[in-house]
Amino acid sequence: MKAMILAAGEGTRLRPLTSDTPKVLLPISGVPLIEYTLRWLKHHGISEVAINVHHLASKVHSFLGDGARFGMKFLYSQEETLLGTAGGVKRMEAFFDSPFVVVYGDVLTDLDLSSMSRCHQDRKAVATLAVLEIPNPWEVGVVETDNEGRITGFTEKPSRGLEKGNLSSGGVYILEKKVLNYIPNEGFCDFAYDVFPRLIKLGLPLYAYHLEDDDYLLDIGTAEKYNQANQDIEARKPALSRSGRAFNLQGD
Repeated sequence: MKAMILAAGEGTRLRPLTSDTPKVLLPISGVPLIEYTLRWLKHHGISEVAINVHHLASKVHSFLGDGARFGMKFLYSQEETLLGTAGGVKRMEAFFDSPFVVVYGDVLTDLDLSSMSRCHQDRKAVATLAVLEIPNPWEVGVVETDNEGRITGFTEKPSRGLEKGNLSSGGVYILEKKVLNYIPNEGFCDFAYDVFPRLIKLGLPLYAYHLEDDDYLLDIGTAEKYNQANQDIEARKPALSRSGRAFNLQGD
C-alpha cells in the first residue's frame, strides 16, 4: 500500500510551540513526531508516502527531503489554501492505488496496521477507521457501529450530553480509491463532516477497527497531550518498547 500523512494543519491549539515549528516536527523524546509515523508505516511495509504541507512547509521539506534517508519515497502536496482532510487527499488522487492509508499528522500510534489491513480486505470495506473508547466524546468524532462492526453513524464533535456512545475515530483510515469519487475536485472537504456521513447514507460498507489493549494511539492536538506523549515515550510503556514494535527507539 501507499499512504498519505496529513501534515498541512497549523497546529493552533499547540501554540506557541507551533509558532516556529510545524506540528509534525515537534520533538517527542528528541525525535520529531512525523519520524515515528514514518517508522511505523515502514514497519508495515509502506515505503511510498504522500505528505501535504502548508504551515512552515519549507521546514518539513528540509527535514524530510525526498525520503531516501528513511529508505522511503516522498511526494509533497503544497497547499496554498487549506483543503481539509478529504480535499487534501483528493488532490493527490493520481498518486494512489487501491487501497491506501491516511493518517493524521498529529497522531502517534503503534497500532497493528497489517492486522487492520487484513480486516479491511476480509470485510470488503470501502473504508476502515481505527477506533478507540474515550472519556470525552463531545470533543471528537463519535462513531456508531452495529454488532458486526459496521459503522452506522458518524458525528463530528456532538453537543455534550447528546453524543451516542464513547467510540471515537483515531485518525487512521484505510480507504479504497473509489472513496475519492465522493470528494469534490475543488475546495475544502472534510472526511468527518462531509465524506463519511455521505458514504453511510449511501449504504456503502464502512467498518471500525477496534484497537487492541496493547495498541497505543494518542492525538497530540493540545499541549497537554503533547506533554503526555513525551512522558509516555520517556517511560517506555510496554506498548511502546516491546520487541518488534514501531516505537522501539533502538530501531526496528
